[in-house]
Amino acid sequence: MHIHHIAIICSNYDISKRFYTEILGLNIIRENYRAERHSYKLDLAIGDHYVIELFSFPDPPPRPSRPESCGLRHLAFAVDSVDDKRTELISKNLNCEEIRTDEFTEKKFFFTQDPDGLPLEFYQI
Repeated sequence: MHIHHIAIICSNYDISKRFYTEILGLNIIRENYRAERHSYKLDLAIGDHYVIELFSFPDPPPRPSRPESCGLRHLAFAVDSVDDKRTELISKNLNCEEIRTDEFTEKKFFFTQDPDGLPLEFYQI
């Protein structure tokens, strides 16, 4: 068994589409507008590996985030170098937390957020 994809609902489709494709660099597999639901569905990949369905819906409620709530806590992306990824994202005007070290694996990681405040982790492989 493996994870097929992760679904994310965004509050502003154009902003989130730009964030995931232009800032994070995910590839568009397909984009569909579902008129009956007034909703876009954007399938995104890392390389050729399908990973995220980005949805837009009219007036979705905000995501409770702090204090942490039940449900999805964050998405984590594996990267070769957290230092390089953090520098790249900061150059694209993203606010990134400081790099930390996982006390159990001794791997480096940091967090940032998507346009709706969904925490995103970048973890050294």
